[in-house]
Amino acid sequence: MSKSLIIVESPSKAKTINKYLGKQFVVEASVGHIKNLPSKDLGVDVEQDFEPRYVTIRGKAQVIKDLQKRAAAADSVYIATDPDREGEAIAWHIAHELEKQLVGKNLYRVLFNEITKSGIEEAMKHPRRIDERIVRAQQARRVMDRIVGYKVSPFLWKTIYKGLSAGRVQSVALRLICEREQEIADFIIEEYWTITGEFQKPGNSAFHAKLVKIDGQAPVIPDENTAASLLEKLRAEQYAISDIQSKEISRSPSPPFITSSLQQEASNRLRFTTKRTMRIAQQLYEGVELGEEGAVGLITYMRTDSTRISNEAVQNVREYIHGQYGEEFVPEGVRSFKVKASAQDAHEAIRPTSMEYTPQRVRAFLSPEQYALYELVWKRFVASQMSAARMQQKTVIVDGGIYQFKGVGSHYTFRGFLQVYDDYAGENAQEVDEEETIIPEGLEARDRVEPQQLDPHQHFTKPPPRYSESSLVRELEANGVGRPSTYALIVSTIQDRGYVELKNRRFHATTLGMDVSKLLTTHFDRLFNVDFTSRMEQELDTIATGESSYIKVMHDFYDPFMELLNSVSPEDARLQEETDEVCEKCNRPMIIRWGRNGKFLACSGYPECKNAKPLPGEADRMKIEEKCPDCGHDLVLKQSRYGKFIGCSGYPDCKFTRPITLGFKCPKCVEGEVVQRLTKTKRTFYGCTRYPDCDFTSWDKPVPQACPSCKNSYLLAKYTQKKGEFLKCPECKEEFSKDLDPLDPMQVAA
Repeated sequence: MSKSLIIVESPSKAKTINKYLGKQFVVEASVGHIKNLPSKDLGVDVEQDFEPRYVTIRGKAQVIKDLQKRAAAADSVYIATDPDREGEAIAWHIAHELEKQLVGKNLYRVLFNEITKSGIEEAMKHPRRIDERIVRAQQARRVMDRIVGYKVSPFLWKTIYKGLSAGRVQSVALRLICEREQEIADFIIEEYWTITGEFQKPGNSAFHAKLVKIDGQAPVIPDENTAASLLEKLRAEQYAISDIQSKEISRSPSPPFITSSLQQEASNRLRFTTKRTMRIAQQLYEGVELGEEGAVGLITYMRTDSTRISNEAVQNVREYIHGQYGEEFVPEGVRSFKVKASAQDAHEAIRPTSMEYTPQRVRAFLSPEQYALYELVWKRFVASQMSAARMQQKTVIVDGGIYQFKGVGSHYTFRGFLQVYDDYAGENAQEVDEEETIIPEGLEARDRVEPQQLDPHQHFTKPPPRYSESSLVRELEANGVGRPSTYALIVSTIQDRGYVELKNRRFHATTLGMDVSKLLTTHFDRLFNVDFTSRMEQELDTIATGESSYIKVMHDFYDPFMELLNSVSPEDARLQEETDEVCEKCNRPMIIRWGRNGKFLACSGYPECKNAKPLPGEADRMKIEEKCPDCGHDLVLKQSRYGKFIGCSGYPDCKFTRPITLGFKCPKCVEGEVVQRLTKTKRTFYGCTRYPDCDFTSWDKPVPQACPSCKNSYLLAKYTQKKGEFLKCPECKEEFSKDLDPLDPMQVAA
């Protein structure tokens, strides 16, 4: 009896789905994309309606053969790649590779918004065809990005140095960071003062209030002398309460997570990078082993821009809230949240797939990072359907002549959703303008009060803060730059290229990043700006909805882009600075140029004269406290395509070099030392300084600690999605906790 074939992207997802379907189905994984644009050329025929040329990704030929074999033996094929545009494109590529095997057979596209029994069964009841419009929208994004990268990157090579790259969306994110960096550099700090007072009605408790008006206007106190003069006048006044108000304030919960808000909250609360957040969320979506229950998908699809929730999920969470917290915590009406006009609204918000799997119930089966993110999703979802918090706020206005003070106090009368989740934590905390105080009972209008104390407070204006990952994603989303599936890639790309650095969880633009952004915005302002990028995102949406065509959108983008590109001369834009220094070899002026290792001094007579040397400041920064054993010059840190190394400052006359070691002996030969290296594809590995005499290599970082169990080997620092970070012995295979004493073996479930 033939079976139906279901094709998904991930092996772990395949395992989870296979558990819920009967024996009439076979589930296979494509392991991500199977086709891509070629890596060494543009791969787009701009003369033939921008038709892309896809090639098989290295290593995927066997995967395609296996899928073709399975499809030939199946009576029907269901492609269940992720329910987004990228998943639709992968489904289209798979279907194209299975054309011969699908002759006379049914091909379906199914969307699993959640990897649960009910979710899978429901999706299988409503299969559809592959949506060519969605495929074309994703193709347009990919082709646009490829054209920008291949056309603009050579401009950077000619103006700065070869190897740099520009991205259609990433360059806009870089621009935002660099513009903020410039705002901070240009910001002028100004001093200002505020005054607070402690007032008391005779026989009553004291309360604090802030000076808010002088003769009906906001006070302007620029310096200490003005503050001191004002204090003398304030102390001479008589004060009375002119008004006292009390009102109840209601505070409603935030909506359940969408992709961007999940990334922001995970960054604020858990210190997770956007990339790490999406990796863990993918694991929770695809399925986690829950003991005897097997693999279970714990959250719905994590790439979404909609706050919509299914009626069934709302009913289940309301019942849960009633049972756990009581009737008063369940609002009378079902909460619904406004969906942004620009949202695709293809999927529900991110929520738990079942209220049965509470965080405490599944904690034993999750890694610490999985549990932390799942608990965050759970609490946010539950709180989103709970009653509003209520607080009583009391405001007291104190007048004395032309001066007016204001005191505000509040307290919660009903915490509501705050019992589960406080959405004002971390960077989302709102700043309170008024000084919070406790307003005592018994105060009435026209009561006289005495100033017990008047205090001046010095302040300084602050520049806008640098972007964190959280605030950058929020800014990109607010401006319509990128989509849920691209935020993590945008953030990681600008770091990988060396354009920005993350210091104290804030993005700092590097000198290279500032110069790249300056070049791109100066000469390609129309292309790399927020408005244009946002408009192109909307254009891509029109392809998916059928309002416009792939060819029209591509022409609308490409024609003005090429006109702009052809109007810019790399020679006119070259980044080089003249200096007063003269080349000691040919007497021509020296100029400051860019290279792979940063700025350096070079002879303006290049290529006839190839004299070059580090900038004075750079040379000092790169120095190490050692002399070259061959010639006596200073040794300096250098960078090659295979990583950093130590070399002689007298190069090219002296070619002495040595690697930077990790500080411990090679575990294989014991004579050399362990060094970190890079492959041609920039992948990190570890080897011995005595290579090729010693062939020790390891993808995992060796740890200078003998295995406590077998005593015969070193340990390796490893990472898996299931266990997180841990140590492992390559000989006896024993595992140890990274956070515990290495002598205490980790208890690993069989």
